[in-house]
Amino acid sequence: MMILSGDPPRSRTLSVLLVIIILALLATPFIFPGAKALNVAAKICIFAALVASYDLLLGYTGSVSFAHTMFYGIGSYAIAIALYGLGPNWTSVAVAVAAGLPLALLLALAIGLFSLRVEAIFFAMITLAVASAFLVLASQLSWLTGGEDGRSFQLPELLRPGTVFIGKEWFGFPINGRILTYYLVLSACALMILALLRVVNSPFGRVLQAIRENRFRAEALGYRTVFHLTYANCIAAMIAAGAGMLNALWLRYAGPDTSLSFSIMLDILLMVVIGGMGTIYGAIIGAAIFILAQNYLQALMSIASTAAADAGLPLLPGLLHPDRWLLWLGLLFIASVYFFPTGVVGRLRSKPGSQR
Repeated sequence: MMILSGDPPRSRTLSVLLVIIILALLATPFIFPGAKALNVAAKICIFAALVASYDLLLGYTGSVSFAHTMFYGIGSYAIAIALYGLGPNWTSVAVAVAAGLPLALLLALAIGLFSLRVEAIFFAMITLAVASAFLVLASQLSWLTGGEDGRSFQLPELLRPGTVFIGKEWFGFPINGRILTYYLVLSACALMILALLRVVNSPFGRVLQAIRENRFRAEALGYRTVFHLTYANCIAAMIAAGAGMLNALWLRYAGPDTSLSFSIMLDILLMVVIGGMGTIYGAIIGAAIFILAQNYLQALMSIASTAAADAGLPLLPGLLHPDRWLLWLGLLFIASVYFFPTGVVGRLRSKPGSQR
């Protein structure tokens, strides 16, 4: 279990659930051929890494940051600006990575050094102010970012949908650059999640948990808490920027709505709560549950509403109308918090006999 940094899932049910999700993601292009299924699977991969990076802050240090979408947007815009300005080639991708990740690192370092010395509420307020300022800046610099319209670009030829590697006669659909892009996203997100597992299971990660439980006691033991919190903020920012780069590569677009919107921050918080704080595996579970519900709940409700109407049941067709999907999504979230107050992973871990 070294690939999991000595921290395998401590519940058989959780292990089975994670295996099902991972196998489904690996086999999506072959089992569910189609644009929507592939988009949903890619979004689960990207948000699993993004949520895991945020959980490093919220779950392992207790720090509430509202600037995570800013780092996510930095990665997205780095890819978009480089491929738009320098042309669709791998050199542009390398330039974006070389510029985007250090920029996210420096901003996280500056925010951490200036705000993590004070109470947590001030850190949250400062990150919210910085993220809002960055959103305004990205919207105003239209010559660089495309403004409110965002920036579209072309991918390197190897990743374009028109580049066919295996013809349609083999699998019933062509293996093209789009499929290669999906597996690139999946592989990169898996590596980032494994890297975060290594971080939280290292001595450094144990110190972060000690700071979360009692910062004053950790300082009394001689740990430099500001250094550890700032270091965690920098790691989380770089992972978020990497997820943003993958999102831009997948969408072939970067804009305020897809990269910097505050609604993305709310989605991240919901996924963290659903999966469970303080566990990297919870990010995978939370992202899968939330994004599947977000994309397929409306269709399921349409089927249920039609079936209820055909059966002549009163009230149910109206209650299950697809336009009410957001209401039911909210009710599902409230129910999950009520029945799983520590998240899905926390509830599975708390069952008797779940510890090995």
